[in-house]
Amino acid sequence: MTSNILAIDQGTTSSRAIVFDGDMKIAATGQQEFTQHYPASGWVEHDPEEIWATVVATCKAAIKKAGLTAQDIAAIGITNQRETVVIWDKVTGKAIHNAIVWQDRRTAPLCQKLKKAGKEPTFTRKTGLLLDPYFSGTKIAWILDNVKGARKRAEAGELLAGTIDTFLIWRLTGGKVHATDATNASRTLLFNIAENKWDDELLKLLRVPAGLLAQVKDCAADFGKTEKSLFGSEIPILGVAGDQQAATIGQACFEPGMMKSTYGTGCFAILNTGADMVRSKNRLLTTIAYRLGGKTTYALEGSIFIAGAAVQWLRDGAKMISHAAKSGELAAQADPSQNVYLVPAFVGLGAPHWDADARGAIFGLTRNSGPAEFAKAALESVAFQTRDLLDAMKKDWRGHGGRKTVLRVDGGMVASDWTMQCLADILDAPVDRPTVLETTALGAAWLAGSKAGVWPKARDFSKRWALDRRFEPLMDEKIRRAKIKGWHDAVRRTLSA
Repeated sequence: MTSNILAIDQGTTSSRAIVFDGDMKIAATGQQEFTQHYPASGWVEHDPEEIWATVVATCKAAIKKAGLTAQDIAAIGITNQRETVVIWDKVTGKAIHNAIVWQDRRTAPLCQKLKKAGKEPTFTRKTGLLLDPYFSGTKIAWILDNVKGARKRAEAGELLAGTIDTFLIWRLTGGKVHATDATNASRTLLFNIAENKWDDELLKLLRVPAGLLAQVKDCAADFGKTEKSLFGSEIPILGVAGDQQAATIGQACFEPGMMKSTYGTGCFAILNTGADMVRSKNRLLTTIAYRLGGKTTYALEGSIFIAGAAVQWLRDGAKMISHAAKSGELAAQADPSQNVYLVPAFVGLGAPHWDADARGAIFGLTRNSGPAEFAKAALESVAFQTRDLLDAMKKDWRGHGGRKTVLRVDGGMVASDWTMQCLADILDAPVDRPTVLETTALGAAWLAGSKAGVWPKARDFSKRWALDRRFEPLMDEKIRRAKIKGWHDAVRRTLSA
């Protein structure tokens, strides 16, 4: 039997497909960017048809580049931008509105209304989440309320809804399978993570008909087979996980206490808490890390909305750099005597503040401040935000036991040595960069490969995790404290209330 696995990594700005060989190494990659739509301030949308087209094209490209055919692929694993949501016609498969992206803030008024009605504790107790526009449930409600005839059609059973994984599974299987996995379901504000089921009370509060929603499966499960016409042969879909949970798996964070942080458009830190569903007192999220063999493993998560996007802003908005990869080199040239702080609240602030109305600000500018200082401030903002998450996690999880945290990192930003050293310095903790940086895709591939029986189980997979470089903290403690104090002052000045 072949042991090649195809991973579909459907992200915020591009769709990628990666073929992993039997040794779990990358054989070939296909990637295509797609259009970002901003119809109003704070609104972000994607065209589902463009996402679908890029997924199919990149899958075909990756298989071809690897010198393989569909018959040489043992299984497909899917990972996706988690909270982005689509509603489509059950018969035609056509979306009734653009996908509303996880970054979108249009449902802030609905979230505020529910908070004022005293409903946030109910949502948090059942889902582990906070009432924030970030999550899928209010996005579904917005589409139903704002697309003409949508609510009536939904109640009549004519429509289906889902996160991007669900939409892709439905399309790949030719409409035969309407399913999602527990990690994606856990990000909707509609899924009871203790009982592992859609919650009738939450559905009622958000006025979402249960018939819209997908069947929830384990992360490694039978999600159907692709239509033969797509790739020339049927391929089973055997693994699905939201991108941050897939990265947690790809980093082999299977033991309680292990932590990973992914630095892409945003930054997402996940701490494995095992079977312990930790209730955060510091406005972190309690979420499902993965569900395998019917057994749920939980995690604490901190979400930073703007990480790599701050560097993109330097390039595309401020026009201070020509390439994102140059940010570290530029930051290294900054005047060390200047303390410039960028609070990148371009779409509000995530954990632990959860301020949807905060907006970005820069503090500490002098006449000598220039592109180098801006670059340094942008990269340091990622480290400061991660420090805030780590401090909150330590307060929340008593199982931590005072242990020294080692952070496993992945994502586009971790290729920068300067940025990773800055991260270690601000955290006062070691930062481990693996040899395989495509951990999100690797996690999805492992789910499918292990389910297919052609890749090793979790313990042997963990043994194959390999370190590229460990970054140890080098910063003087007095300097670190002063910088963190300055950061907290800048954040305080940025908060909306």
